[in-house]
Amino acid sequence: MTDRKDQDRSAEHQPGGGWSTDGLGYLQNKIERQRVFVFHPYVKAEKPTGLFRSPQSRLEEAVGLAQAIRIDLVGGELVPLRTIKPATYLGQGKLDEIKAQVKEQELDLLVFDCELTPIQQRNLERALKVKVIDRTALILEIFGDRASTKEGELQVELAHLVYQRSRLVRSWTHLERQRGGSGFLGGPGESQIESDRRIIADRIVRIKKQLEAVSRTRTLHRARRQKAPYPIIALVGYTNAGKSTLFNWLTNADVMAEDMLFATLDPTLRSIDLPSGRKVILSDTVGFISELPTMLIAAFRATLEEVLEADVIVHVRDASHADSDVQKQDVIEVLAELGVDLQSEDEGTPVIEALNKADLMSAEALERLQTHAERHKEVIPVSGLTGFGCDALIQAIDDILGSKDHVIDKLVPYSDGAVQSWLHGNTKILTEEHGEEGIMYRFVVDPIIWAKFEKRER
Repeated sequence: MTDRKDQDRSAEHQPGGGWSTDGLGYLQNKIERQRVFVFHPYVKAEKPTGLFRSPQSRLEEAVGLAQAIRIDLVGGELVPLRTIKPATYLGQGKLDEIKAQVKEQELDLLVFDCELTPIQQRNLERALKVKVIDRTALILEIFGDRASTKEGELQVELAHLVYQRSRLVRSWTHLERQRGGSGFLGGPGESQIESDRRIIADRIVRIKKQLEAVSRTRTLHRARRQKAPYPIIALVGYTNAGKSTLFNWLTNADVMAEDMLFATLDPTLRSIDLPSGRKVILSDTVGFISELPTMLIAAFRATLEEVLEADVIVHVRDASHADSDVQKQDVIEVLAELGVDLQSEDEGTPVIEALNKADLMSAEALERLQTHAERHKEVIPVSGLTGFGCDALIQAIDDILGSKDHVIDKLVPYSDGAVQSWLHGNTKILTEEHGEEGIMYRFVVDPIIWAKFEKRER
């Protein structure tokens, strides 16, 4: 135990008090798995109206978040409050209880499932004599652990730096030092905290430039796909709703899919053939969560732009979850920040609700869900694990894309083999009639594809 504590203290003597300047989080700097306890503080009030999560549900989600990283989770607890204390968030009585609990259970880290100000976080650490992080820091930690591509690492590092910039007063251990000015009479010069802020600001600028280059490359790839052209089908949804499992079933891919929050961060694209013969590109995107840090939304904007370019959005929901309706609202709010309106029925991108994890529902609940789906054609019960309803989902996508198609008659000379080949490769040919001047084709074609073909022919 002594060795582990010594290792912990040496780690906290690094710049940032354990937070590294390269974007990796506190837990990543630790040598051994940390003993962690999760608290969900909430203000006791009258039962809210409309959609809401119970405190117990919020705690369970916070515990799930903590379990998504490499730690030794000791437990979780609800903390009812009459009011939030500006200095420490909690009252003195509860602080004394937690301090005793930290000593008794030899805890290394406390996670508070709320948003703490830098001052509150500093005061809690001083009062409890243990490292404290809030919900935002925990989510950043998970994203840092999950990022597997260079783009993902840059996005997470950017979000980390933006978060750290406001907390230098708390977390850096050497801020009292100052650098001397030029010459012997230059005064105290630049303080270390000013230097640290400047270093972080410079790093943020460099990362943003790198991400702009990545965004340009992604835009070029997107433009190339549009020239192909294949419709884009984007899977969106709350984290752990089963998007990757459904994606794997539909595409026969092997994307990481586990019963874990934020199992997938980096977008994955695969092509599939629909019953009509139409080829489409299916895109699996990062999952959302309630109170997703705004700096993460901003950092992952380039990745999530795939949703903005989609021809059809498939909103994957965990139908077996008690908070499925609340999770739906959270997804709608995050996408609204990106400029996507999932609540629009007549305008914008068509949306299909894939009510996933039907295999976890009781027979009665599934029957009610199917009855609901029969009255709403945009709602389809599915199971990405067993394949239940996946054929209906694919057909629904095909029907939406097919509803926009044009039926066109075109006479193609026998000598124009290139156009004949293009029609056979990009349209659904209904009839072919051979005449003296050539072949009269009647075919069904996507209007976007046809417009690009006509522009090329001019």
